[in-house]
Amino acid sequence: MNSTDSVRHFEQKGSKLLKEFRDFAMKGNVVDLAVGVIIGAAFGGIVTSLVGDVIMPIISAITGGLDFSNYFTALSKSVTANTLAEAKKQGAVLAWGNFLTVTLNFLIIAAVLFAVIRSLNKLKQQAEETKSPPPTPTRQEELLTEIRDLLKKGAGPSP
Repeated sequence: MNSTDSVRHFEQKGSKLLKEFRDFAMKGNVVDLAVGVIIGAAFGGIVTSLVGDVIMPIISAITGGLDFSNYFTALSKSVTANTLAEAKKQGAVLAWGNFLTVTLNFLIIAAVLFAVIRSLNKLKQQAEETKSPPPTPTRQEELLTEIRDLLKKGAGPSP
């Protein structure tokens, strides 16, 4: 095999591999999954903003100005800072306020997704319920069905 044949061989293999990849990537499930991941990432940003910019300030106002993201417990005596960022620089801290915020984010995402999926399931169920039943067969169709069934049983007219 000379070098020209080798190049052609690799071009054919590469072309086949590229075609297989394109076919795989263009399947509905893969494209749907990619769209879902992108929308999910954007939705995560919305929920993070909802928690950080709307819900937590309301909770903070109700609790007298508490900022949960800066709540921590020092695990080292050398930690004397008042903010989480500074405390982390000084030593080991248990950042339970940040954990509380992240947990709240998760619970809100889970609740919203549950509500969306529940609504979609209800819409799907309503669509199935509103489907019209199949039309009743005409008299001619009933007779033809009876004849077909009799022929299947072998009970046709005898000669």
